[in-house]
Amino acid sequence: MILTNLADQATNKDKKKNNRLDSIRNANFSNKEKERTPRMEDYLEVIYELVQSKGYATTVDISQYLNVSSPSVTKMVQRLDDGEMLIYEKYRGIKLTDKGISIAIGIRNRHGLLAEFFKLIGVDEETANKDAEGLEHHLHPESIKKIEKLVKIMKNNPRLLVDV
Repeated sequence: MILTNLADQATNKDKKKNNRLDSIRNANFSNKEKERTPRMEDYLEVIYELVQSKGYATTVDISQYLNVSSPSVTKMVQRLDDGEMLIYEKYRGIKLTDKGISIAIGIRNRHGLLAEFFKLIGVDEETANKDAEGLEHHLHPESIKKIEKLVKIMKNNPRLLVDV
């Protein structure tokens, strides 16, 4: 009887480990299937913010904000151009397409939602923004919807936050 229980516990642990391994593999497999990566999203977000703040974005600006070399920026910008997320003409500038704008706004909105959630639970603004930056690219749309719903509930019921 005791040996059977120990065997069952070991089997359950193995199943949990396998489920976790399967989950990791599936997450990485699905990322490879995506047409864009978190790094691509960072580029689109930076380009969008630059255009909003000063009317245009250059590869030098992007290089400075993302702390990468100019050749790396050029390579990624060409890749985004190939993916129809922006239009890039060497020495003429960068223009986001509707697709690129839509992605950038979506990332910006996710970032804002996550930062707001973290601040609601008592995280300071700087940390909230750093954490949001790390997570904004990796959450499933369903998770984002649930967090959005939770934020609305928390804002409408401040009593919930008293003990946080």
